[in-house]
Amino acid sequence: MSPKPKITVLLPVYNCELYVQMAVESILNQSYADFELLIIDDASTDATVAILKRFDDARIQLIEKPVNSGYTNSLNYGLQLAKGEYIARMDGDDISNPSRFAQQIAFLDVHPEVVVCGTSYKIIGNDKRIELPETHDAIKIGLLWGNCISHPSVMIRKKVLDDYAIQYDTSREPAEDYDMWVRLLSLGKMHNLQEVLFEYRLYGNQVSRKRAEEQKKNDVLAKFEMLDYLDLQWDNQEYEFLERQFGKTEVVSFKELKIFKQIQKKLEIANISGFFESKKFNQYLIDLEADVLRKCFLKQKRYSPTIYLEYLLAKYKWKAKLSPKQELKLGLKSLVFWKTQRDKSKANPKTTLKNKNNR
Repeated sequence: MSPKPKITVLLPVYNCELYVQMAVESILNQSYADFELLIIDDASTDATVAILKRFDDARIQLIEKPVNSGYTNSLNYGLQLAKGEYIARMDGDDISNPSRFAQQIAFLDVHPEVVVCGTSYKIIGNDKRIELPETHDAIKIGLLWGNCISHPSVMIRKKVLDDYAIQYDTSREPAEDYDMWVRLLSLGKMHNLQEVLFEYRLYGNQVSRKRAEEQKKNDVLAKFEMLDYLDLQWDNQEYEFLERQFGKTEVVSFKELKIFKQIQKKLEIANISGFFESKKFNQYLIDLEADVLRKCFLKQKRYSPTIYLEYLLAKYKWKAKLSPKQELKLGLKSLVFWKTQRDKSKANPKTTLKNKNNR
């Protein structure tokens, strides 16, 4: 290993004895070999450390934390120790394709404006490719909807982190990566290689699933921070509406449509600054409106002709339209006073009791 390797592979681990050997082997088998592998164990209580100590490779540096202090803390500790020009992320239960580093290095070396380079990936056990936006402008729009960069697949330009004293925000775990991408947007470009160079393991006890509510809250904050680039001010009603919308609330009331149209207009005007590519941002506003209309008119518990009349008012007053198929569906439900199955069950508790007894 060279005194100053090209890449520092940052691999935090905790109780991943079932998968960590495959994860480390996928790094050691990279076709690009100039890297150091920092493995930071967060006081594992299983055989993770014993498995790691079996590896005999000078590029590995195993650090055993005496006390469990969290995943994001391990990441920041690794950033302090890293010697490489680039930080390559990896988790202890995933697998990197042998050419991953070579392809990311080849791209970053000729695109100095790019600070984060991720890759497309697939889920282990499933051959379906997960599609991610490729270019910087597309990624910016994607980040308005959610995290569209696979954290354990990325390679980050370390000089940018050092020059601006950037590290992961521990208060944003388990969405610390989403928060970092939003902050780095002002410092350089982002890119996702479209080749599948990474395999992600999905299973039931992952941190992000245990802490779903925290993640949702931090995702909402990241979306507001994306819009902060447009230098907007929100009144209380607008902020509360966006908070619910970003939090993926299921239902929007007809009265809230007026608030949404105010927000939509504000966003359209604010992007005159050109922060978001205009065609992509206009499509985002169209897609956002379609989602709001769906929640307002197609996610109700019960329907009546009044709901259809409200839709017609929205259609002609604000030019807000459902698709022809959705419009027909809404009209039929409204005419027959349709109710959801859940609402029918509430209206007939005997039926609900019978269903429970039959389980």
